[in-house]
Amino acid sequence: MTTIDDILMSYERDGFLDDLGELRAKILNAAYWPEGDERHGSLANIINSVKSEGDSAVARFTKDYDSVDLSADEFLVTAGEIEKAHSEVDDELMGSLRKAIDNVRRYQTEIFTGKSIAGKIKYTPIKRVGVCIPGASAPLPSTVIMTAVPAQVAGVKEIALISPPRYNNSIHPVILALCYELGITEVYRVGGAQAVAALAYGTEHIQKVNKIVGPGSTWLQMAKRHVFGVTVDIDSIAGPSEVLVIADKTANPAWVAADMLSQAEHAPGSAIVFTDSKEIGEQVIEELKKQVKQLDRAEDTEKCLVEFSGVAVFEDMDTVVEWANAFAAEHLQIQCGDDSNAIADRIENAGAIFIGPYTPVAVGDYWAGPSHTLPTGMSAKFFSALSSNDFVKSTSIIQYDKQMLSRDSADIVRLAKTEGLDAHARSVEIRCE
Repeated sequence: MTTIDDILMSYERDGFLDDLGELRAKILNAAYWPEGDERHGSLANIINSVKSEGDSAVARFTKDYDSVDLSADEFLVTAGEIEKAHSEVDDELMGSLRKAIDNVRRYQTEIFTGKSIAGKIKYTPIKRVGVCIPGASAPLPSTVIMTAVPAQVAGVKEIALISPPRYNNSIHPVILALCYELGITEVYRVGGAQAVAALAYGTEHIQKVNKIVGPGSTWLQMAKRHVFGVTVDIDSIAGPSEVLVIADKTANPAWVAADMLSQAEHAPGSAIVFTDSKEIGEQVIEELKKQVKQLDRAEDTEKCLVEFSGVAVFEDMDTVVEWANAFAAEHLQIQCGDDSNAIADRIENAGAIFIGPYTPVAVGDYWAGPSHTLPTGMSAKFFSALSSNDFVKSTSIIQYDKQMLSRDSADIVRLAKTEGLDAHARSVEIRCE
């Protein structure tokens, strides 16, 4: 039986690179279904059914997958329900949520780069966005903040929020209260692939959107992938949560272990440590064995540690950085003392980088301002963290006068004729005759 001790790997052992490769494959396969998987067929059936049948298909699949029997006119959470939930939330909790909203709004406003450059590029907010909020047993208000606030900062006017009816056949009141606080009035108690299809194509009761963002189950993420580019844009394809901690001999092994457990408790979740210190690697393993027993979700967390996690000891920090870039983790923590910032400068692939011993992932998840909606499954090599920039689109603006066209006409005509497009060339020539 595999145990936590078995997740310790070292460059000194035979098969070290094979073990790393196997761990990479596990993380990737947890985020995406392999080609030929029968679930692709089931997913296509859900999406095509919603596309052709509309609300009736959404209701049918909600009953099948969420065990909640809703009529189409019950999809939309009423304004009264949202307001009631807001009025019943604890004042201290709402105060903390408001501070988190302010932090995220300030950060997203400061990084927002959608300023028009006269005559060159026009930036326009996306008109209508769909936000996916997981329907876990516990509420996830932070995900509402981290997806909706950047969209609002960008100027998105219409936000449709979906979440499966997992709490008493509806959506958790804290989620609804936060929607009220943010002024989001279009909230649907539907989730999964059927909700993504409804947002992508529209139904009788759910108007289609232009972009779909947010985390969720593998079914929901694969549905986003399926509809992407057909009628909608998406943020990224979010798999199980990940953390990769780069630690040297100065790191606190108890803190590193706690950071690993904070991701592994997602179940599934991946938690990895790369270090150039054999002593730190061994100490982290001992801390994991001690700390995991103290968690409410100890059994599931330990299973994630064994299945999707690892502590890898490398020969030197250069090799650590090389492999960290290869893994392209969602969350990358650097706990290397005075060298932390220099190492961060060498990281090319990561969803978000947390520098120093006092910057656990939870700071970014809830408070600092950057969105916690991040690329997973090594997609940080080409996807980015969600931000206000993701909710604007650019339009090129070109304006020539007679003198400018006369100056450039010969070159334009020459290029057009080289491509065999005479009508293109003639459209220039006729203006310069």
